[in-house]
Parts: sequence; C-alpha cells; structure tokens
Amino acid sequence: MIDFGNSGLRVPKLGLGAGLLGDASLDEREVARLLHGALDAGVTLIDSARSYGLSEERIARHLRQRRDELVLSTKGGYGVDGVEDWTAAAVTGGVEAALERLGTDRLDVFFLHSCPIETLERGEVARALEEAVRAGKVRVAGYSGENQALELAARSGAFGALMCSVNLVDQRALDGALGEAARRGLGVIAKRPLANACWEFTDRPVGKYAEVYWERFAGLRGRGLDWPEVAARFAAFAPGVSSMVVGTRSLAHLRQIAAAVDRGPLDEALAHELRAWFRAADRGWIGQV
Repeated sequence: MIDFGNSGLRVPKLGLGAGLLGDASLDEREVARLLHGALDAGVTLIDSARSYGLSEERIARHLRQRRDELVLSTKGGYGVDGVEDWTAAAVTGGVEAALERLGTDRLDVFFLHSCPIETLERGEVARALEEAVRAGKVRVAGYSGENQALELAARSGAFGALMCSVNLVDQRALDGALGEAARRGLGVIAKRPLANACWEFTDRPVGKYAEVYWERFAGLRGRGLDWPEVAARFAAFAPGVSSMVVGTRSLAHLRQIAAAVDRGPLDEALAHELRAWFRAADRGWIGQV
C-alpha cells in the first residue's frame, strides 16, 4: 500500500476497474466472485462510474459489508435526470446518486469524468465538487481526462486526484500533467494500463478501443516480450502514478496482473528504452479518453 498523494488515503498499486461489471448479462455469482476475490487478493481500490451500467449497484450489493476494506472511487458530472450535464447541479446530484447506488455514506474519490476543458475553465463544477468534499460526502475531489484538460486540472489547485491513460503506447501524461501532479501532491490513477491488449490482434481491430493503440504498437511488435507483464509493470511504476486500474471480469486475469505487479518495476534499462521509444515514435499521439 502506498500514499495516494497528500490525500491521506492509502492505495494498492493495482486496482479493479469495474466497468465490465455493469453488463446486465454477467451472472451475479461471477460478479460476487470477482469482487470478493479482488479484496482477498489485496486489490482494495475499486473504481466505477455513473455510465458503467449496473456496476455501482453491484458493488453495493456484494461489498456493502466490506466497505471499510476498500478505497471506493467513482465518476460523474452527467446523467442526472432533469439536470443539464456538466453543471453544478449535475455534480451535486451525481454525488448524491452515487452515494445511494453504492450504499455508502462517503465516496473516497469522485472524479469529474472527462469534463470538457471549457467547463473546467468556468470553475462551476469544481466548486460544486469542493462543496461535496466540505460536506464530508467525498473525501478527495478528482478529475479524469486527458491532454490539455488534464494539464489544466493538474495545475488548477481544485483537485486532489487525477485519472488518465498511462501505458506503453500512451505516455503523453508522463511528460506533462503527472509532473505537475507530483509537485502538488496529487494522487494519480492510471487507466488503460494494458493498452487494451492491442498486441493480441493480428489484424487491425477496426472500430474497437484498441485500434489506435494497435497502430502505435507497430513499432514494438516483434520484440518477443511478455507484453501483459511488461505493460503492467511499466504503468504501475511509471513516474507519478500512485495506482492503476485494470478492467476485467476474470479473477484469474486479475491475479495474473497482480503477480506481475508484485514483481516490481521493470529493469531500469528496459523502462528507459520504452520511454525513449515513445518520444522518438510520437507523431502527436494524444492521450486516449
């Protein structure tokens, strides 16, 4: 467990991204096995969002009695009935709705979920989230996003946590916002640490999340490395990253990634080589939302 910036929270290097648990076709027994198995394995950071289907309700259903064992984060700013997205009311209502769905009296982290930069600049939603922190409903105010909006959030002083894409083929934040986050003592969660497993596709995965990463990965293909392990260790121990979340519905997969992370940082020479490769190959590669 490590400090989550200056927030006072402690987090594991590996967390569970609960997006896939929102699928209504997923059997409840499978959901319960994954959630309890994650906590039993020390994966005690669980991240959800308003837009993740049944995810929040299922976390409440299966982990209500284990609430004090986990750091619970979720995301919002939109999707509140009768309220315009990305307004103070959407944030306030989103926090209240998340508390109810998650069956808890506090959210450890609440992220503004890919909030547009123009909205961030106005400050209304950040102030609403600050009010939720003052009221004790949220412990840490966070921003989840990429590129210029992420950089603005990092230097704004309005947030104690950031979430952004960090992986072998998505390193923009490492040379930008995460340096500022470290200077300010912000906790950072890396998402997409396994780059959507882009190395698994022989042909271009047209229309899939992995397509952009598949294109970028061309420069690394053929190296013969154990890419799941390399990717996991690269992201988990990247400079400025507190923790990373892996989205999966398989407990065996989660345990495999946990074992990789337990082996610690990559060899320094390999980590340096992968950072240098990205900088040389970069063709204006922006962070992927």
